[in-house]
Amino acid sequence: METPTRHLDPTLLPQLQAWVGRTETLADWVTPAPVRALSATFDREDPSPQSGTPLPPLWHWLYFLPHHRQSEIGPDGHARRGGFLPPVPLPRRMWAGGRLQWRADNPLVVGDSAQRVSRIQSVKHKTGRTGDLLFVQVMHEIGNARGLSLTEEHDIVYRAAAQPDDPAPQPVAAEQGAAWQREIVPDDVLLFRYSALTFNGHRIHYDRRYVTEVEGYPGLIVHGPMIAMLLLDLLRRHAPDAFVQHFEFKAVRPTFDLNPFRVNGQPSADGKSIRLWAQDHEGWLTMQATATLA
Repeated sequence: METPTRHLDPTLLPQLQAWVGRTETLADWVTPAPVRALSATFDREDPSPQSGTPLPPLWHWLYFLPHHRQSEIGPDGHARRGGFLPPVPLPRRMWAGGRLQWRADNPLVVGDSAQRVSRIQSVKHKTGRTGDLLFVQVMHEIGNARGLSLTEEHDIVYRAAAQPDDPAPQPVAAEQGAAWQREIVPDDVLLFRYSALTFNGHRIHYDRRYVTEVEGYPGLIVHGPMIAMLLLDLLRRHAPDAFVQHFEFKAVRPTFDLNPFRVNGQPSADGKSIRLWAQDHEGWLTMQATATLA
């Protein structure tokens, strides 16, 4: 059996860093069907979206989806390495976090013809307890015919394959007693529907045998972007008229489908910012975020 890659060849790093500055431009149409479908998936009773309905924050992730041909898909369900993102040989790829800024004067709305311009901002190497880590930061600028609507910095981390003797990361206890709380049951159907809506073929979200036997996790992994969206969905449930101007989030610990998890929110005293976080069934912090309101 081939030994999993745990360390990068030092001569490869300059080649990967040559991807810095690479750009990609995608166009899409903000259609109502994905909005209706995600509302149903998140168990919301939203009015049917019409032309001109503003997209809720983060729901642009339903658009600009990769459409790789089946022959281009790698063994993990992602597209094979290379193309716009650098061909990092480390096998585990995760969405680590991001920072987003929305313009109140030009929201994306249903019916828009939209464009996303993406640029590789940085490729950085670190050594962790279980091998090498490679962090790739991508800047997205998303707009419509009226101009720029939002900017997004997207953090991707590549890691070595898990090994039985890897040291377990020290968990962090989540804050208790949040003003806003909601329990989520991450069953197979929820994970499947979200994967389908985002055209995400990554097998860690639906292939139990693959995620446990190949990647070494105890269960299916709940999508990090879905947890981030559920954090802002919690905000919308408690402050439906608020305009989110800035949002930053960081994944802290994987969430698995084996137990319910909870999303939490705590408004600041002046109501201008909301601390948001997710925790697993044991009370460990899995994602932390802050939303700033206009």
